[in-house]
Amino acid sequence: MKIAINLLLFLLVFALAAAAILYTQQRGLLFPAPGQYPAEPPPGFALVHMRTGDGLRLSAFYRRAAPGRKTILFFHGNGDNLTGAIQATRGPAASGHGLLLAEYRGYGGNPGSPGEEGFYRDGEAAMRWLAEAGVAPRDIVVVGNSIGSGPATEMALRHRVAALILVSGFSDLAAVVQSQLPVIPRWLVRDRFDNAAKLGQVKAPIFLLHGDTDTLVKPNNLDRLKAARPDATVALVAGVGHELAYTAPAQAIVTQWIGDLSEPSG
Repeated sequence: MKIAINLLLFLLVFALAAAAILYTQQRGLLFPAPGQYPAEPPPGFALVHMRTGDGLRLSAFYRRAAPGRKTILFFHGNGDNLTGAIQATRGPAASGHGLLLAEYRGYGGNPGSPGEEGFYRDGEAAMRWLAEAGVAPRDIVVVGNSIGSGPATEMALRHRVAALILVSGFSDLAAVVQSQLPVIPRWLVRDRFDNAAKLGQVKAPIFLLHGDTDTLVKPNNLDRLKAARPDATVALVAGVGHELAYTAPAQAIVTQWIGDLSEPSG
């Protein structure tokens, strides 16, 4: 009996220690921030800087919209950077839409450490920068790819933007973690990014785009997002996985949908 009790105590202590390590160290796994970004912006873009509410100076790439076009505020995925963001927005760029490719704290040489609340501050800094550049929220389409769906949804909730587009977006981050590691309880996931709980409060039109072979953010996330916002436009692309945002067909769909929005005012 004593041996059994000691074994149970050992297993309990081990489980608690493992949970504590996972809770404190998970951001290093969830936000594998690349440290580099292009030294120079690509042709047509300018390197710009924005100040967050907690005092960080973040770098980003910007190109102004052609007359009559929207400006896209783009939030990339957790393992990506500005180089990937450029590739994921080639289609809209070719159609003359403006682009602000936001870069997160802790990414691409930016100061700070990644996390949900920090990402929201970074999004607010991007919105303020666009306002100071003369771009009104009504002329901004917010696009979030993968984990970028979190700050994108939050910005669309806080501001009356022209539209919100989620590419390979998730209902909430805990659902994604559990789909990959079912033994991890939801309460251990510190950063929630609960997009499904917010979509119903977003005033702007919403477009949800997902690949039907996505094994990272599985298509059932799309089902939950659609249930949260039944009037959203939905596209499930056959034969494409989590790389959806970088494919030419997906970019053509996004570009067409943005082009069908009402022309910007002012």
